[in-house]
Amino acid sequence: MSLASLYSANKTAVSFELFPPKTERGERALLRHVTQLMTLQPDYVTCTYGAGGSTRDKTLALITKIKQVFQIPVASHVTCVQSSLDQLREYLDATRDAGVDYIVALRGDPPIGEDAFRPPPNGLRFANELVTFIRSEYPSFGIAVAGYPETHREAVSAEADLDNLKRKVDAGAEIVITQLFYDNNDFFRFRARAERAGIRVPLVPGILPVTRLDQIQRISALCGARLPEPFVARLTAAEDMRGQFEVGVDYAIHQVAELIREGVAGLHFFVLNRSEATTAILRAVRTSCEADS
Repeated sequence: MSLASLYSANKTAVSFELFPPKTERGERALLRHVTQLMTLQPDYVTCTYGAGGSTRDKTLALITKIKQVFQIPVASHVTCVQSSLDQLREYLDATRDAGVDYIVALRGDPPIGEDAFRPPPNGLRFANELVTFIRSEYPSFGIAVAGYPETHREAVSAEADLDNLKRKVDAGAEIVITQLFYDNNDFFRFRARAERAGIRVPLVPGILPVTRLDQIQRISALCGARLPEPFVARLTAAEDMRGQFEVGVDYAIHQVAELIREGVAGLHFFVLNRSEATTAILRAVRTSCEADS
């Protein structure tokens, strides 16, 4: 099934994002969590890809195993970082031969220790160039790209950031998966601006359920996502880690329910290789939707 067609049915498509575990123990734990996540009937699963292909063998092994075990479409992230065109071809050949269905095409962040992205020799500078390359040489892949409701940290303006997104879509991206956000109004404004700019592909909200305040403060600082003060206050007031988990899940339930009411085409959960929070959120939202129908 094509990537775009997943978002054309009369339902909200759901996808989960994983990362390659560093140890065999981590992989066993992840597969237990994936087994739980599969009870939620996602439409596909994605897996991140380290800078310069640093995890590409693990990425490919993981998503291949998930596809074989669970019979579900899978996507690999691919970045421009530290990869020549020949290295990109090598990995894309391997993913195609392994039966991977989709690619999440990203420019990628600069490697640790570098303050700016630098294109590799005989490589690519921008995500739209990567989309063009994949669309030209690997037309069987469905392609997703990233969007930024609160604007990419390196963009000179929100308008320039939206122009970059349109270039990716015009190059052949079929859907846009957004960076995480915690104020739905940021997404709704982004969606309206994208529509005015002529971006017609599905915009899929990226959801990161909060389970620990210290963890989300680190993550949000790195990616430039704003944490609403009332939400932070509720997390701070929680007496323990379990309390923070419950606050975060409750917040995400309301966030996701509103997004669904407002007609989003899909939801992409950054599950951080766990299942508890996402399972609780989707079950609560689906139960509520069934009660209302």
